[in-house]
Amino acid sequence: MALDLTAPLPDLLQALVDLESVSGDEARIADEVEQALRGCGHLRVDRDGDTVVARTELGRAERVVVAGHLDTVPVAGNLPSRRLLVDGVDAVWGRGSCDMKGGVAVALAVAARAVTPVHDVTWIFYDQEEVEAERNGLGRISRNHPEWLEGSFAVLGEPSNARVEGGCQGTLRTRIELSGTAAHSARAWMGHNAIHDAADVLQRLADHEPRQVVVDGLRYHEGLNAVAISGGIAGNVIPDRCVVDVNFRFAPDRSPEQAVEFVRDFFAPHALEVVDLSAGARPGLDQPAAAAFVAAVGGEPQAKFGWTDVARFSAVGVPAVNFGPGDPSKAHADDEFCPVADLETCAEALRRWLGV
Repeated sequence: MALDLTAPLPDLLQALVDLESVSGDEARIADEVEQALRGCGHLRVDRDGDTVVARTELGRAERVVVAGHLDTVPVAGNLPSRRLLVDGVDAVWGRGSCDMKGGVAVALAVAARAVTPVHDVTWIFYDQEEVEAERNGLGRISRNHPEWLEGSFAVLGEPSNARVEGGCQGTLRTRIELSGTAAHSARAWMGHNAIHDAADVLQRLADHEPRQVVVDGLRYHEGLNAVAISGGIAGNVIPDRCVVDVNFRFAPDRSPEQAVEFVRDFFAPHALEVVDLSAGARPGLDQPAAAAFVAAVGGEPQAKFGWTDVARFSAVGVPAVNFGPGDPSKAHADDEFCPVADLETCAEALRRWLGV
């Protein structure tokens, strides 16, 4: 059945959840979203791959962007969707209900209703957010159609407990390889144990006091942690190699280059390899458009702990916040769900902000 953007929000969310859309398999849900939006005469609709973009063209003085991804992590026995009580809370249960089809449902419902918003609005529904960065649909349209991302401010509907979460942390993954000399374990003195050398790396991490810093009025907590360790040849061999993987979640006042410099200095003289690096995003809450959004939504903004695609907007000069229904701790969980009250809260906030 075609998506009904005028349906009650829980019903619309269930319809979206039941359109299975694991990353790389979003064609069907993108087709349904495109068809539904093309039925809205006030929107111009375009598509790139499985990313659908709808825009008002009213000649307003300001354009804003509302975005959300259509894909989910793999299904784990949590489809089809269900409407149920979770600890007494009315909720929609099922894969993607929290991350982030709840935010998509809110955006679609408001897009259909916002015929004459006070700002021109670009609504973006994109693919492949839950996989490696080079496949991300938002990144793809920033290369193919950068004009689609233009605006004075952006809202990303990631789950945030229906509260404004500003900016995001940057993330750096690094690999520290420790070298030794293999030998028979009965003659250990003839070798050098690389795993034992990892003790220095791990002790530095255990002793580290993570930095807390206020950026644009929000307090960010950094984190530097070992996330994997590997090594060893056999039960009777002194290991000649040990690898420690470390993840650094850094506050958005650091550039990626500064983050790399920090970890190199922190672990010196151990050599390390940077295997993944993404910049964070400052909240930008001092910008007029952001301040107007916060005023319309209400509540006290908080820092976003984690990396989200607000960083992609920040990279092109568009300040952005996370604001969506659902508890982020339920993202990717097998018992993923989205409270119905969060759907209503977010939809009403967007309508208030857009004057519809």
